[in-house]
Amino acid sequence: MLSSSTPTQDGWPLGIGVRFAVDPNGTPILFLNDSTLKFALHCKSSFLVQLEQYGLRTPQCTIQGTLEKPEDTTALKKLHSVWEKRFGHEAGIWVMSSDYKSANPDPLRDFAERMIDEINTSNKEDILRFCNIYVDLYFQVCDAKMLWVDRLGFDVRFRSPLNDVFEARIPFPREVTDEKGAKSSINCMSQLAWEVEKNFHAAEFEKVKQLKKIEHRGF
Repeated sequence: MLSSSTPTQDGWPLGIGVRFAVDPNGTPILFLNDSTLKFALHCKSSFLVQLEQYGLRTPQCTIQGTLEKPEDTTALKKLHSVWEKRFGHEAGIWVMSSDYKSANPDPLRDFAERMIDEINTSNKEDILRFCNIYVDLYFQVCDAKMLWVDRLGFDVRFRSPLNDVFEARIPFPREVTDEKGAKSSINCMSQLAWEVEKNFHAAEFEKVKQLKKIEHRGF
């Protein structure tokens, strides 16, 4: 969590969740968009770092200092490459308070993590088949896992034979309203994908064409 002593243009203090890499000296590297950088640069800031560990312990520390953007173009490019190697490209959007208040919680929010663990553990072949059948690809997927599931579909990450890593969003045939509906949709999609793979059924659906290539090689 990054907090700055300078408020935004609206006068509100702002704390944002950020990921970070480190340079050879162990100094945190943050990659901020233009709107965040305008209020945070050259200001006193605090950076709360939490180490995720299993068990009861959750070590934390707060780093205090001033955010600076390197003036040396070569140094900036090197730091940027360190960031991209670990995280790739990231993008965020602003959400109006009225839109936030009018939004409804996703009905799968309490079950999604457990569902994903079960599928990644017990249904690996189904995930590979989902990627090969429902995503418009020019290669056969070598490895795949499900990242998240919600009422509209699920996100997958997969690896190509050249070791490139991609992510895609595969929609459900229709919106689901509960865990039972999500599992039913996944089972139906699994059966259809198997039939298409075995040439028992034609692929009478629109394949996903939007892919995101993950620049860092971690899977």
